[in-house]
Amino acid sequence: MADNGVNKGRRRFLVGATTVVGAVGAVGVAVPFVASWQPSARARAAGAPVQADVSKLEPGQRMTVEWRGKPVWILNRSPEMIERTEAIAPSELADPDSNVPQQPDYVEGTLRSIKPEIGVLIGICTHLGCSPLFRPEPGSVDVEDWPGGFFCPCHGSRFDLAGRVFANVPAPTNLEVPPYRFDSDVLITVGEDEESA
Repeated sequence: MADNGVNKGRRRFLVGATTVVGAVGAVGVAVPFVASWQPSARARAAGAPVQADVSKLEPGQRMTVEWRGKPVWILNRSPEMIERTEAIAPSELADPDSNVPQQPDYVEGTLRSIKPEIGVLIGICTHLGCSPLFRPEPGSVDVEDWPGGFFCPCHGSRFDLAGRVFANVPAPTNLEVPPYRFDSDVLITVGEDEESA
């Protein structure tokens, strides 16, 4: 049988090369298509709700979760911390009654929380956006009569354990309380109100 001048090695090479180029082209088309299923940067910036388990959060401890690119502090206040916070004279605070709306309507009272022992705050100073330090113990900051709270070393802003700003500091308003709800005794959803449940 005559081979009619056909170079079988060359034919195999061309078939193999065509297959490889076709596969690369298919991947090149598939990657942008699959990537289009991902949420846009705008949707990611909007931020989905975040769930936090506080079952291992001991009294006096704080944990941090991220929501919308911001640190959210969840604080388990001990009875002593609650007592110290409620004992702060309103005259020491710039907005003791939270008249500037920095929290949802359902978050009321001195402790600015749904449950007295659990505080939920966005951990960004309302002055220039720094992240204050957690200094819960009295006297842990070199400030006269420090009752415990959050101290921003950048410019000296101070907040109590409810996130209320002290008077005569650079921060103009209390720390923000994000929308949140309790799904159970130990699960908190940050980013959704109670009404959304």
